[in-house]
Amino acid sequence: MLIVDDDALIRDGLKILIEMEDDFEVIGTAANGQEAFEMCQLNRPDLVLMDIRMPVMDGVQGTQLIKRHFQNMKVVLLTTFKDDEYIKEAVKSGAEGYILKNQSSDSIIESLRAVGKGNTVFEKEVAQALSGLLKEVKKPVSTVGLNPRELEVLELISNGHSNKEIAELLFLSEGTVRNYVTTLLEKLQFRDRTQLAIFYLKHH
Repeated sequence: MLIVDDDALIRDGLKILIEMEDDFEVIGTAANGQEAFEMCQLNRPDLVLMDIRMPVMDGVQGTQLIKRHFQNMKVVLLTTFKDDEYIKEAVKSGAEGYILKNQSSDSIIESLRAVGKGNTVFEKEVAQALSGLLKEVKKPVSTVGLNPRELEVLELISNGHSNKEIAELLFLSEGTVRNYVTTLLEKLQFRDRTQLAIFYLKHH
């Protein structure tokens, strides 16, 4: 795991906090998005925890650069800011999580674990700020042409479940769940499961 923040005290504090957990290994720290990308090239971390507002290259630009070259690398953006535009850009950049620094240390760790397992993590405040990102749909989610099983899958996605967890809950194969997710993305014209989750939370 890589930690990225322009504040050395925060970097070091997060490093100490995360290294106390047996299931995390911090491979290094960086001070901006450009340094983060360079470290990703060298060390290939599974997960990047990155601040948004940083000099040289901010967290959104850093996420875009990392995702362009390492699609399977997971990025969680951590910030004190609740700025709507930053949140929208964060999701469009491909980040798997957006969490606020005012959370407890336990909450931050659990969010990182959830993303590591393939889930997406964003707080309700973040979902509310994203209302302008998605196309406006006046109808409730139950009337946009989805069948009952698709609605079940969509609801579980909105609760942050991974494909494996959805498969276990609905007694389906992971391949079948992946097909449902693909169908939902095509029907609703979204790019990723984060947008599906936000859509459900907005219109359910």
